[in-house]
Amino acid sequence: MRLFCFGFGYSARTLAAHLPLPGPHIVGTCRDPGAAPPIAGVDLVAFNGLSPLAPHDRQCLRHATHILLSIPPAEDGDPVLALHAADIAAAGACRWIGYLSSTGVYGDHKGAWVDEATAPRPRTARARRRLAAERAWQALAARHGLPLHIFRLAGIYGPGRNAFMALKSGRAHRIISPGHVSSRIHVADLAAVILASMAQPRPGAIYNVCDDMPASPADVVAYAAARMGVVAPPPTALEEAGLSAFARSFYSESRRVSNRRIRDELGVRLRYPDYRSGLDALWKSEIAGGT
Repeated sequence: MRLFCFGFGYSARTLAAHLPLPGPHIVGTCRDPGAAPPIAGVDLVAFNGLSPLAPHDRQCLRHATHILLSIPPAEDGDPVLALHAADIAAAGACRWIGYLSSTGVYGDHKGAWVDEATAPRPRTARARRRLAAERAWQALAARHGLPLHIFRLAGIYGPGRNAFMALKSGRAHRIISPGHVSSRIHVADLAAVILASMAQPRPGAIYNVCDDMPASPADVVAYAAARMGVVAPPPTALEEAGLSAFARSFYSESRRVSNRRIRDELGVRLRYPDYRSGLDALWKSEIAGGT
């Protein structure tokens, strides 16, 4: 395996840590490789979305067997597609391409269930950009026979990025928005889904990546506070919370996302099937353990 990751952030780093040993050759992009902490077995290379990769890094891309795309689209489109569509189309050894999208493309369903057969109807500008990027990658894959897989991710949490951290820093809110539910996924389970797809490629597939239990974000915060033995933030009405427009938009949509396809097609059994099991594990390893 020769894995090329456009955007070596939280999800890609976790994926790299879960790859079987001995590890494959991994190239990951970031804006400033010199400022990023080194990672064993990973070559960090520069990509800022404005200029193409250096010639040597471009050759690595063309020889990749697996390509992970996790850079979000900009207002003028997907930067990877704009700068390196030809290189990816010419990657003759490539056996798998994964594009990390968002369940936000489904829009608001008033708390009803959605699955991969549900027609997207994005409402926010960022969700519309996501859907446009999905379709642009699908068009490229259709023209060149590329093994593209799309993963629509729910909210990601895990080590260093969870409700405990928000409570400790004072950033946690308990917004009361009647009827609002959302989905989430532990980053380790996200890595497991990607690995399962790599092991059994189904070009053209779309997968929702979320746990089994959609829930109100207020319930997640309350559970974490109880686990920590601290008082939860007081319930606050959305209109009184003083949230940014970006944060408020999250509460403008409510849906329950089905993960049946990752179970039925990929055989994935989530390690953390709900937020309680995920937070319990994080409490033991990260908070109670003192890290």
